[in-house]
This record gives sequence, C-alpha cells and structure tokens, in this order.
Amino acid sequence: MKNKLNLIYKKLFAHFGPQHWWPGETPFEVAIGAILTQNTNWGNVEKAIDNLRKEDILEAVALHDLSAKKLAALIRPAGYYNIKAKRLKNFLNLLAGEYRGSMKRMRKEELPAIRKKLLSVNGIGPETADSIILYALEKPVFVIDAYTKRVLSRHNLMEHEAPYEEYQELFHAHLKKDAALFNEYHALLVRTGKEYCRTKPLCEPCPLKGV
Repeated sequence: MKNKLNLIYKKLFAHFGPQHWWPGETPFEVAIGAILTQNTNWGNVEKAIDNLRKEDILEAVALHDLSAKKLAALIRPAGYYNIKAKRLKNFLNLLAGEYRGSMKRMRKEELPAIRKKLLSVNGIGPETADSIILYALEKPVFVIDAYTKRVLSRHNLMEHEAPYEEYQELFHAHLKKDAALFNEYHALLVRTGKEYCRTKPLCEPCPLKGV
C-alpha cells in the first residue's frame, strides 16, 4: 500500500508539477475560503473574497463585528450565502473566544485539540476542518474530498463508500506525516479528479493509467 501511494504521488507530481495550494494571502483568508468553498467552485469563492477585500474587512475583528446580513450580502457570489454567513460567524466566534482572533494562536495549539474545537463549530465538518488545519495552519492532516475518494476507489485502494476516517487513516498510516507532502498530494488528487478522473473518466490520457 505504501509503495502504491508513493507511486501515485510521483506520477501525478511528474505530470502536473507543484500546485501551490491553497490560494490565499493569509492563513485567515485561507480559512475563510475553506468555509466558503463548500458546495461551490473556487471561482465563486474568489468573487466573494474580493468583495470582502474591497470593503477592507478581510480580517478577524472586522468580520466578527460585521452583521450577518451585511456579511451574507458580500459573500453572495459563493452561493448559500445566508447559511455560509452563519457558518463564518460561528467560526469567527470560535476564533475570537478561544484564540483572541489570532490564527497564530490557533496554530500554537496541538492538532487534536484544534480539530476537536473546529468540529464542534456548527457548519464545519471533517473536510472543512482539515482544510483549515492543513492549508491555513500548516499542520499534517490529510484532507479527504470527493475527488480523493473517486481516484482511490477507482484504483482499488479503498471502497468508495468507506468512511472519511478510513480514507484519512490510509494516508496517515502509510505516508510520512508532513504538511507539505499532504498539501501537495491532496492538491494533485483534486487536479486529477477535475481533469481526468471525472464522473465520466478519461482513462486513456490519465497519468495514473495502469497504476
């Protein structure tokens, strides 16, 4: 299993090169993006984040003080804007209450404690929590998403319907626990899922053909 996971990584990296994920100028912006990207594409998230940047409120205190109604209007391009405004507010309340609005303070805490607190926030599930931990806080946890499940299940590494935790343990058990590696690997799997391992797959030109 370890050899196959490493082979997949090497083939994808050789084909695509580094992905430079996650897009965002600050850890806080990355965390906001991770919440906004639920059930939408990144282009829509960028429009919402640009709205916040233009208002000069893309930081913890300003967004925490902003009304939910105003926040929802600004993030409208990301879709489900009323729901996402509530989720952002819930995250901002955690950040303010536990870490005095500082992503640096959050990062200083141990990974299991951070993950437990994030998962306690209404509207933040494992994928979003782990995205914040990996991409914003640069801690080694592997993010599992629909693309990862599709690629791995089609290559017989795991049943598609296996739980999130089992997919995650596959990576944690067989790879070095390194945030940079997990970051790059997950980004490469997403790229593969978008370009080749689609709902209707393009297997012939796929860099993982024959793996």
